[in-house]
Amino acid sequence: MASQKIANALAGIESNTHQATKLQQYNELLDNMVASSTGHELAQDLVYYLDSILGEEVSIVSARPLLDSFIKVLQSLQSESKIKVGQHAVTLLQTRSASVEEQDSQIREILADAYESQEEYTAAARALQGIHIDSSQRLVSDDAKARLWIRIVRYYLEDDDTTNAEGFLNRIKNLPSKIEDHDSRLYFKLSQARILDARRRFLDAAQEYFNVSLEIGVDEEDRLVALSAAIRCAVLAPAGPQRSRSLSRLYKDERTPSVEEFGILEKMFLDRLLTANEVAAFAKKLAPHQLAVTSDGTTVLTKAVIEHNLVAASKLYENIHIDDLGSILGLEPSGNLSAGEKAEAYAARMVEQGRLKGRIDQIDGIITFDTGTVGDVPHASGDTKLRQWDLGVQELAEDVERVAASISDQFPEFATSQMVH
Repeated sequence: MASQKIANALAGIESNTHQATKLQQYNELLDNMVASSTGHELAQDLVYYLDSILGEEVSIVSARPLLDSFIKVLQSLQSESKIKVGQHAVTLLQTRSASVEEQDSQIREILADAYESQEEYTAAARALQGIHIDSSQRLVSDDAKARLWIRIVRYYLEDDDTTNAEGFLNRIKNLPSKIEDHDSRLYFKLSQARILDARRRFLDAAQEYFNVSLEIGVDEEDRLVALSAAIRCAVLAPAGPQRSRSLSRLYKDERTPSVEEFGILEKMFLDRLLTANEVAAFAKKLAPHQLAVTSDGTTVLTKAVIEHNLVAASKLYENIHIDDLGSILGLEPSGNLSAGEKAEAYAARMVEQGRLKGRIDQIDGIITFDTGTVGDVPHASGDTKLRQWDLGVQELAEDVERVAASISDQFPEFATSQMVH
């Protein structure tokens, strides 16, 4: 409840019928409230002040300048008081918002800032959602709409609400003009990557994160964060030709050796088997949704590693018994299925989807791998030694290239002199 002094002052002003004097008295009272009250008392007095200036005794024309003065005071309050007073203000303005849209918009933005400082991101998003952007009273450009919606998307993503976030991201996509502001465009791309990531569309997310890491005007540290996110998503993607291309693109980027995920990226790119310790270390860097259990009872990471190791095994063996393959993949018996039968199921699904080339002899329990191609060069089935030789030469050439690049970076004058000779 407002202090008795403020209550009496408001009653006296409301009884005044002279509008010009009335407005002056309201402004003087607001100044006195700010000068004499603080904290919770000031917030409570402002609530009653709002009730008075937005009452039927004050015309909407008179209320606008009074609201402008009130907004300046609201901006100076502590976050808790901003939320209390601001929420009361937007509630009162709901019946008059069409006439005071600009003031309503400013109050909602202040309210969103306060909610953000309290880490109440969904409440902040909802406060901004109430802003009228399609009306005859105020003209809002497409760029301003995009900035508002991107802010709402960012808030929803902070609370992992990808459904609402995607809804507002789609509004931005449907704008007739492109986003001109660099920061807004960057946040749009990053938000798109985060939504794809949360939807477990890891290949698409990896591409979007990688695009962000290449953006001009982004701090180097932020670039590397985006690059790391791209690698994590590529690792979690289903094994197959598409993921191989994504891994290749990331592996060949000169920045990747400087990020923590480079070790697992290199092993996956070179089709080497991953150990349990390596997988456990990588899992510590993943977000909760990236470790969620899928419908078949395994995590996204577990499934991705099993499929990768299956592909890696196909590079080492012409054929293998399903029990031995189950052991290599680190599978455990469960229910009525043995480790070998689980391995067979994984292999069968990948062969059916065209992500692994091979044949399964269910009677003898043997999986025979088809070498297919190495890069774009066809190889005869069973030509394992030649294929391993080619892979070895390729790995050696890549190692030599990396060493040469490191020498050139550390000793540029020496590298230049060698090129001259």
